Amino acid sequence: MNKIASGVIASLLFSCTSAWAQQPVELRMSWWGGNSRHQATLKALEAFEKKYPDIKVKAEYTGWDGHLSRLTTQMASGTEPDVMQTNWPWLIIFSKNGEGYYDLNKLKDELDFSQYQAKDLQSTTVKGKLNGLPISVNAPVFYYNDVTWKKAGLAYPKTWDEFFAAGKVFQQKLGDNYYPYTMVDQDVILLLNAYMMQKHQKPMFNSDGKFTWNDAEWSEAFSFVKRLSDDHVLPAPKRLSSYGKGNLYEMKPWINGEWGGLFTWNITIRMFANNMTPPAKLVLGDYVMQPGTEESGVYFKTSQMFSVAKSTKHPKEAAILLNFLVSDPQSVEALGLERGIPLNKAAETLLTEKGVIDPNDPVVAGLRQAQSLHTTVVATPFIEDLQVIDQFTSAREKLDMGKQTPAQVAADFRQQVERIVRRVTR
Repeated sequence: MNKIASGVIASLLFSCTSAWAQQPVELRMSWWGGNSRHQATLKALEAFEKKYPDIKVKAEYTGWDGHLSRLTTQMASGTEPDVMQTNWPWLIIFSKNGEGYYDLNKLKDELDFSQYQAKDLQSTTVKGKLNGLPISVNAPVFYYNDVTWKKAGLAYPKTWDEFFAAGKVFQQKLGDNYYPYTMVDQDVILLLNAYMMQKHQKPMFNSDGKFTWNDAEWSEAFSFVKRLSDDHVLPAPKRLSSYGKGNLYEMKPWINGEWGGLFTWNITIRMFANNMTPPAKLVLGDYVMQPGTEESGVYFKTSQMFSVAKSTKHPKEAAILLNFLVSDPQSVEALGLERGIPLNKAAETLLTEKGVIDPNDPVVAGLRQAQSLHTTVVATPFIEDLQVIDQFTSAREKLDMGKQTPAQVAADFRQQVERIVRRVTR
């Protein structure tokens, strides 16, 4: 082979090698949420790709419904995205031994841990392995459609007596289609937990997943649940299912103002507020309390995490993306409060200075209200376990059929859930 031919071949090989070397790394990132969260996150990713042109991000986003099922399939097959918005209660599903996600402690050169309190990082650590960066903390509180409640002529409830009395007033004044509240079963469980904490200073579960209520207290608990339907406080399961599957904030009764209030996570209410018919506004109400008790039963939890897949081929680049999302000013401003008030100190400072963290914002006001109340509740993944929620849904349906007493329904619920907890924890 002559020198010219050899030179051409070498040049072509070098060109091919250079082109290959310059191929950007492609990451996949998944999250769930409403359209406002989708658009904010896509804007942050656009800013990231401009800053890091050698890293491309493929966005995979959905609503809440079905997201866990999809992720479960991906995790089981090792096809999960490189970076994931994950839910704190899922740790017990995907990472009981701490090895379900990439240990972020190994990526400390790319991640600024100094922006977090130790207790916040501990909340997402399993057996010494940091499974995700905590995004925010949140709590369920009471929110109201101001126009609907004015039509009913009622002040927002401060006590449980006022809470239950509102149901019949709504029915009599506004009609059978109007309810003071709407809730998914997850919200109802948290409402029940708050009520029982205020009455008995006992949560449904202890930290080990064991039930704490005695027989009488369980009967009382499901009597409380039954009253929610009997007193027209919120739509019964059968009535709610008649609207089809989907998010409550997308359903016509919410949009039209027929459902007048919520007890739900402060982080989620942006989607409800965005789907209200003007001039109605979503406003924060008092936390409903049992007179004479200091225990509020407010339930706090790390709301979400950003995790890196243990199967990722690009852990360094995934960490660079993760750090950008939680701390880079462009991302912080783009994301705003779509995932709650940031636990990252630099992000919280920036959003406060920019006026985004506004004390009058219902998202912020809701969390600040919860933080002002006394509570001894400790977060547990069991109270949000999907199998537990399914059993609770079944229990509510049995109550509404009227064929079993609250005590009988409670006994069956306990048996089924104890079996679930044993299976999850073994």
